[in-house]
Amino acid sequence: MNPAMRCWYTCVRGCEGRYAVDQVIYQCPQCGGLLNVEHDVEALQAKTADKWKQLFLSRASDLVSPESSGVWSKGEWVLPSIDRVNVVSLGEGRTPLLSVPRLAQHVGVGELWIKQCGTTHTGSFKDLGMTVLVSQVKQMIADGSAICAIVCASTGDTSAALAAYGAHAGIPTVILLPEGKISHAQLAQPLANGAIVLELNTDFDGCMRIVEQVSDDPQFYLANSKNSLRIEGQKTLAIEIVEQLAWNPPDWIVIPCGNLGNVSALGKGLAMMKQLGLIDRFPRILAAQAESANPLYRSFLTGLETMEPQQAAPTLASAIRIGNPVSYERAVKVLRELNGVVGQASEQELVDASVNADLHGLYTCPQTGVALACLQKATRADIIHRTDRAVVIATAHGLKFTEFKTLHDDAIPGVSTTRANRPIPMAADIRVIRDHLRREIDRMT
Repeated sequence: MNPAMRCWYTCVRGCEGRYAVDQVIYQCPQCGGLLNVEHDVEALQAKTADKWKQLFLSRASDLVSPESSGVWSKGEWVLPSIDRVNVVSLGEGRTPLLSVPRLAQHVGVGELWIKQCGTTHTGSFKDLGMTVLVSQVKQMIADGSAICAIVCASTGDTSAALAAYGAHAGIPTVILLPEGKISHAQLAQPLANGAIVLELNTDFDGCMRIVEQVSDDPQFYLANSKNSLRIEGQKTLAIEIVEQLAWNPPDWIVIPCGNLGNVSALGKGLAMMKQLGLIDRFPRILAAQAESANPLYRSFLTGLETMEPQQAAPTLASAIRIGNPVSYERAVKVLRELNGVVGQASEQELVDASVNADLHGLYTCPQTGVALACLQKATRADIIHRTDRAVVIATAHGLKFTEFKTLHDDAIPGVSTTRANRPIPMAADIRVIRDHLRREIDRMT
């Protein structure tokens, strides 16, 4: 990238000390707080805002180098000193920002876009962070580190991303999953990429406790969002959204959240753009949680002063079924700085929102259903106004949650939809078919 530019770790709580990004460290040695990656802003300011915009635009036509990635096209802002040969990329990012005007009218906002992160390599936004983390590990191994494997706990999407990028880099990966609590499609991904997959008879938070103990051995490098390198890649999501909107930020960004690294990453990307003069105002953030796993929402109701970990209950939005989010402290800082709010959605509300979105041409994962449900509730409460411009982050592709779509067959206990759409058995008789089609089209119009 650019060895003249530098980045390092600092404590999110403000403790003194800088730590190299090639150091195996996840928390502040002084207070135990999480770490942030800080950049040499003075070096970055040597280029004007317009020059940065032009550079990012010029890289959009690159087809084969690492800069063709939505993450590495912003490489100077992410991991500037890495050797180009150690960049591990699978074409992540550069995902569509879909305008959905009919859905906007239904929800009650002036303009609505869906940022479809599910079209990236493994089908979720987790690729954005994993390319950075695995690239840094490859660099560290090349420089003589004794790291033998990268490890993570996961509710599904993180495991898919780690396994794919680890396989591409030739680095072993170890995945800890809660048994029976992720979709079949998500389980298939790390298995296909050759990861060592351990299914534990606990929930995600239990897996997280174990993987932290595993990573006490520096040979096993931790890949969860507790690791600040993940946040650096995921922050490019905010940059990409604003770039796609011609550097005019929306009024709101709505994002489903579980471990809260995504909220932290959005805040970092937005702050960096403003610091370097690419934007002059911030959007507000609506952090959306499932009612069954809502520690951030409960904290929001009491002013975000403290968070009480909970035993997350079953939810269709399994990827955000987390009761003790690691990045709570980072996320609270972002929500306060951006005047953010937190919402929650019940199982029936997320189903209704997802079904409705699919009728507008989408194919939503249940987490995106949570975000859309919280958006609609916020418009009804007049928190988000009818003239506002909003972006909803679709964190994963619906194909990773095909079981969720069986709600059209009434196959999911406890929820139902009045818009179930089922195949219609019919004789292979053109007259019968024509009569039926006329009735159906008349009904739809």
